[in-house]
Amino acid sequence: MKTWFLTGASRGLGAVWTNAILARGDRLAAAARDTTELEPLAEQYGERFLPIKLDVSDAEAVRAAVKTVEATFGGIDVLVNNAGHMLTAAVEEATDDQIRAQMEVNYLGALWTTRAVLPGMRARRSGRILQVSSLGGLLAYPALGIYQASKWALEAVSESLAAEVAAYGIHVTLIEPVMFPTTLMTQSPQSAKDPAYAHAHEALYAGAASSGFSPGNPATTADALFALVDAPEPPIRALFGTGGLEAVRTEYAGRLASLENWDHVARLAQGHTSDDQ
Repeated sequence: MKTWFLTGASRGLGAVWTNAILARGDRLAAAARDTTELEPLAEQYGERFLPIKLDVSDAEAVRAAVKTVEATFGGIDVLVNNAGHMLTAAVEEATDDQIRAQMEVNYLGALWTTRAVLPGMRARRSGRILQVSSLGGLLAYPALGIYQASKWALEAVSESLAAEVAAYGIHVTLIEPVMFPTTLMTQSPQSAKDPAYAHAHEALYAGAASSGFSPGNPATTADALFALVDAPEPPIRALFGTGGLEAVRTEYAGRLASLENWDHVARLAQGHTSDDQ
């Protein structure tokens, strides 16, 4: 029986995973800003379930929550950083407060919980940390730059962390969902639209329509989550859903081609001439 700490547990994929984790017989501490939706589960699962009202952007509250979970269950085997929202806005459209909130929840919130569980995991020399990123943690689209910046930051820190904690038997995996019908976009704060960037929003929706991505079934993501948690050697990254791999191949091939085409500038910066080998 594993002990999980899951943030963003009351809606979307988090709600699916909450139910699946408990149904599989594990212990779960489920964190959410509003725990009202979790109360029936507390009655059903008793001592195996601990709902926690938590704003992950509050670092002190996160540390206190982790201590409570460790005191209640004796340790945390699996952390799933799922709390987050998606700001749709051109870079200039987003307000200062919206930008800060996006980074504080999606990036810093995950960082605070990760840092809080590490001492216990290191002491036990085992643990799984799963960061819910996005296909947008690998690619970037117009009108999603602030949201995707938060995911790119999470990707970078998680890759560094994985190298730092492997010696302690701790595995870090980035989950990158492609397209799932949840309330992520509709329940997230949005910016006031500036007509100057109408083309950017149109490009975003046109790109989504032509991407060929098929909406996945949120319910089946729990099987994928368990496959990662139960794997002896899980990957650093795992796409959830189809179509993402092809999109990443295309994007990365384009990046490499551009870097090769402009390698003369790299060599110029190094002080090499076109004749140097």
